[in-house]
Amino acid sequence: MVVVRLLNEMKWMFGFLHLFLGITPTHSSTGYIPENLALRGQAVQSSTYVAWSSFAIDGYSTSCTHTKTETNPWWRLELPNSFSIGRVVFINRIDCCPALIDGAQILIGDSLVNNGSSNSKCAEISGLSAGQSVSYSCGGLQGRYVIVFVPGDFKNLTVCELMVYSTGNVQLNGYAVQSSIYEYWHAQSGNDGIKFAPGQNSFCTHTKTNTNPWWILDLLDTYYVDFVTITNRADCCAERINGAEIHIGNSTENNTYNNPICAVISSMPLGASYRFSCAGMEGRYVSVVLPGVDRLLALCEVEVYQQLWVRKNSVKLKLVSSSDLTGPENDKLLSQLQSSLEVRGFTKLKLSWIKPPQPEVKRDQKGQCLTIP
Repeated sequence: MVVVRLLNEMKWMFGFLHLFLGITPTHSSTGYIPENLALRGQAVQSSTYVAWSSFAIDGYSTSCTHTKTETNPWWRLELPNSFSIGRVVFINRIDCCPALIDGAQILIGDSLVNNGSSNSKCAEISGLSAGQSVSYSCGGLQGRYVIVFVPGDFKNLTVCELMVYSTGNVQLNGYAVQSSIYEYWHAQSGNDGIKFAPGQNSFCTHTKTNTNPWWILDLLDTYYVDFVTITNRADCCAERINGAEIHIGNSTENNTYNNPICAVISSMPLGASYRFSCAGMEGRYVSVVLPGVDRLLALCEVEVYQQLWVRKNSVKLKLVSSSDLTGPENDKLLSQLQSSLEVRGFTKLKLSWIKPPQPEVKRDQKGQCLTIP
């Protein structure tokens, strides 16, 4: 139990509070709750009639967006990364005009061509009543953009709240380097999002022939990696990936070769994509190393995924204060305590009372109650 003493004035008070911590997860989803990704995104819309685009991701279903009357109005959410989307929850406006949303499409993808209208369709909205909330399954569609799009002329689009939940994983981006470069087969081609491009114009990586050739992705921060997907080249020489090791860790010594091994690639067919589970291994660097003399390493795409669930832990603290906490000072004290903890590195936390503060009571030798002044 942690005791916090604030030396101010007035009488001693005490109470119990809960400290909720968001913990970076390991590979198990037991005890985790999904995060609404929309709260970490940014929204724009085709036009604005009174209500702003951000109203649809503010956490309140009573504040809504609204476009002007136009052709093919749209609202777009940009997420911080490209996610595998499991479901999208849409809440219709409650005050009037529920049919305005009929025919709207929810699109998911990484393209902004034609305002994203070419992205994959998760669902089509129709028949919602005022204030109705519906969850649409998107089956793991991959994308950074979630778009609500109403096709047609003289249309309005209004969105009251949109919530986005991943399948549990987010694709991580970073900066790639490799041990050597053969002609135009650069390291950055290994994480450019292009998996299949055989021939002379291939968007793949390729080292020169040397000892222990390697390809390294710097994630620019430390993550818990759930799995890594490797795509082999599609034109020839599938065996050049055979025996490659996937390493994950925080060390740069020996070209990250000293980091723990997630998996060994025994063999892969031409153009194949294989997923390798890393079970929450922690690290900033993800590397593919091909041990041996006179070897060359070629690969077309490396995808790194972090499991994205938030685990809720609670810690019970006994708080002792010299302030009178029976009034508004309650919330003020929690805010001060939370700020103090965040300065010390305890982020992603929420404080709340589970037992309201009460005067500390002691008894004398005769059993009489004594309230400490």
